[in-house]
Amino acid sequence: MGDSYIVLQTTPSKGGSYLYDIHFWIGKDTSQDEAGTAAIKTVELDAVLGGRAVQHRELQGHESDKFLSYFKPCIIPLEGGIASGFKKPEEEEFETRLYVCKGKRVVRLKQVPFARSSLNHDDVFILDTQNKIYQFNGANSNIQERAKALEVIQFLKEKYHEGMCDVAIVDDGKLDTESDSGEFWVLFGGFAPIGKKVTNEDDVIPETTPAKLYSITDGEVKLVEGELLKGILENNKCYLLDCGAEVFVWVGRVTQVDDRKVASQVVEDFVAGQNRPKTTRITRVIQGYETNSFKSNFDSWPAGSTATGGEEGRGKVAALLKQQGVGVKGMSKSAPVNEEVPPLLEGGGKMEVWCINGSAKTPLPKEDIGKFYSGDCYIVLYTYHSGDRKEDYFLCCWIGKDSIEEDQKMAARLANTMCNSLKGRPVQGRVFEGKEPPQFIALFQPMVALKGGLSTGYKKSIADKGLTDETYTADCVALFRISGTSVHNNKVLQVDAVATSLNSTECFLLQSGSSIFTWHGNQSTYEQQQLAAKVAEFLKPGVALKHAKEGTESSAFWFALGGKQSYTSKKASIETVRDPHLFTFSLNKGVEEVYNFSQDDLLTEDILILDSHAEVFVWVGHSVDTKEKQNVFEIVQKYIDMAASLEGLSPNVPLYKVTEGNEPCFFTTFFSWDSTRATVQGNSFQKKVALLFGASHAVEAQDRSNGNQGATQRASALAALSSAFNSSSASKTSAPKPYRTSQGSQRAAAVAALSSVLTAEKKKSPDASPTKSTSSTPAVTSPPPEAKSEVDPSEAEDSQEVAEAETGVVSETNGEDSEPKQEIEQDEHGSGSTQSTFSYEQLKAKSENPVTGIDFKHREAYLSDEVFQTVFGMAKEAFYKMPKWKQDLQKKKVDLF
Repeated sequence: MGDSYIVLQTTPSKGGSYLYDIHFWIGKDTSQDEAGTAAIKTVELDAVLGGRAVQHRELQGHESDKFLSYFKPCIIPLEGGIASGFKKPEEEEFETRLYVCKGKRVVRLKQVPFARSSLNHDDVFILDTQNKIYQFNGANSNIQERAKALEVIQFLKEKYHEGMCDVAIVDDGKLDTESDSGEFWVLFGGFAPIGKKVTNEDDVIPETTPAKLYSITDGEVKLVEGELLKGILENNKCYLLDCGAEVFVWVGRVTQVDDRKVASQVVEDFVAGQNRPKTTRITRVIQGYETNSFKSNFDSWPAGSTATGGEEGRGKVAALLKQQGVGVKGMSKSAPVNEEVPPLLEGGGKMEVWCINGSAKTPLPKEDIGKFYSGDCYIVLYTYHSGDRKEDYFLCCWIGKDSIEEDQKMAARLANTMCNSLKGRPVQGRVFEGKEPPQFIALFQPMVALKGGLSTGYKKSIADKGLTDETYTADCVALFRISGTSVHNNKVLQVDAVATSLNSTECFLLQSGSSIFTWHGNQSTYEQQQLAAKVAEFLKPGVALKHAKEGTESSAFWFALGGKQSYTSKKASIETVRDPHLFTFSLNKGVEEVYNFSQDDLLTEDILILDSHAEVFVWVGHSVDTKEKQNVFEIVQKYIDMAASLEGLSPNVPLYKVTEGNEPCFFTTFFSWDSTRATVQGNSFQKKVALLFGASHAVEAQDRSNGNQGATQRASALAALSSAFNSSSASKTSAPKPYRTSQGSQRAAAVAALSSVLTAEKKKSPDASPTKSTSSTPAVTSPPPEAKSEVDPSEAEDSQEVAEAETGVVSETNGEDSEPKQEIEQDEHGSGSTQSTFSYEQLKAKSENPVTGIDFKHREAYLSDEVFQTVFGMAKEAFYKMPKWKQDLQKKKVDLF
């Protein structure tokens, strides 16, 4: 905590260049001199890299999301300075630490005093003791923060406990002296009410204010009046852009290093002089490499030419890293990007296409599937099987460039109706003509875009405008360009039937009456020539082709094109490949980027936007609010409009809505994807428990999540009860206490108070009927039997009253099962064992002679140890140590799911 650090993040982009972010981190106890040196050295490092890095100031405890994303799951600052790193481990004694854990995707972990007064109802806390790690969930804490805290606990367990300690989850407002909850409160001196959260400086969130621009001249700032336009930024000056929550320094490309150092100091003084909160971010950007958050503050930011210096910067960073012993192979120069075939949908599915005509959709006959008229709109539904899953659906609207607005809206409306009828499972897309993505093109072999339209709306539109109807017919003169080289890009486009449309790098088909010519450009590929023949057969089955290689054309060929003219031999430019970016969206905070994203960032309560520049996806979690689900296309359209103005994103970019559990291969390719995670049910916390600790604890987490209402009322009632009983946790190893009649009425009153709270909760949720009684604070690792606290005989009667009050809420039986179930006992490892065993054939889900009266969710538990080993290839103990999703996968394979 007493040091400052400089962190360089080098990101190779898909375009072949490198992007740099330099962060200088300032510990809370660092000296002013060290902090100043870190800022200056950051500027010097940037100069070595070509002067185009984005620079970030990071204060301990107030780090940016981007910085924290480099160090998952969290940063744990160490006391002292660098000298403390020489301290020998054996000299250190384990210190019990209490942390508050904040953050949904990146964690801000802060150590707080180990005292009950540090706890509150709104946050998640981690208590790290020598033999056990506890997670305390405040009654009002965020579900996603609870899930993230589990990752931190796993990290602490592996790093500081060699993976050997126990883990327990304690819920605010729930007390059970015979579980980990009792142990937890003993560490704080016994159970007692905890106070409300006290707001401190760390909780102050700076307000975003309208941006103000200042010029920096000779170390002084001067307000720049007028509209914020890109053109007012001069390349030989530095500017300060004050947005309230974030302050930017903009550095012109031709400024000197000394000027940049002065600008860095000026912004530090500016923030300090206005007593801004510590959470105020300071970011420095260089001309030509501005961030979106910077550009979005300007009224206009037209796209400009890419800044120079890329090769020079790459060479310098390669030399710098080589000095540090870092491998730099392939860094010094950018190699050409080879075209790769992207993930495509599985073939062999069922294809259905409808053309929009007024308020109806007309199905296309099989022989016309693949023909798309520019004046029309279409709905495409492709049904296929992906791996072991049931039917998957790809539902897409294709919007012709000349189609009318009414048809476009009708296509979207009818597609939504179809999606709802399929229970929201399809990947729902919107594709504009000319921007068809690979997975769409690959469904049609071939895909041909034709001039004109067949819908009545289009016909009426061109008639009202007095335009000539150029709709393609089998007898007209038509020229088709064939430029594709593979199954994912072999789209065919009808172009103007004139010689200037030709290109030496491509193949063309010329339809003239009953004749079809194939024209092969001198630079065309064999694949293009093959596709030309295929398209001709598609348009006119059985037609005899007339071949014309470039330079050997007949007079009839040129006559059909209106005469010979010059044409180009240049290859069409390939769109620059961009790196994907992931964003969260909420009605409160708008769009925020998720840095260094992974599958873990797809939280079931959220809507996320994935932008690959070539396509935009909106991912919708299962637990998203219904109103937000209905408006996802409007939400993502706002993002597209913004990105079109800032990043040059095409307004007609392909757009997909993807729902959780139905992600297609062309979405999952942007992640290191584990498809089995989709089988884990529940909210973010329940899913994380299941993934990290297995099935049984996921059930407990669900009970925990469903039971949080009224937790603070329970806490108050339990506090009174705890006071009456004098912390029974202290009696774990003590002898029975003398009988004391003076406390009888006090206990009775406390029990009555608790009973009234529990009864009220029961009335609020009459449908809740768990199949078994659950511990009020289930632990991730079950405590050994000898750890259970003894009960004072003098308090047995009162304790029974409490048990009855609690059992009235959580021990109701599920009336769905008419037959009694065989009881499954759980051993200390969580593995299931039963008193009765049955044959494998009887226990199968599709058995011809099925067994009855068992827990069908745990069929495998009724196998004998020998049969279990044969069926699963492992012992029961090893099976139940696996995460829940792996257990379910194994059970599905052997028909025991």
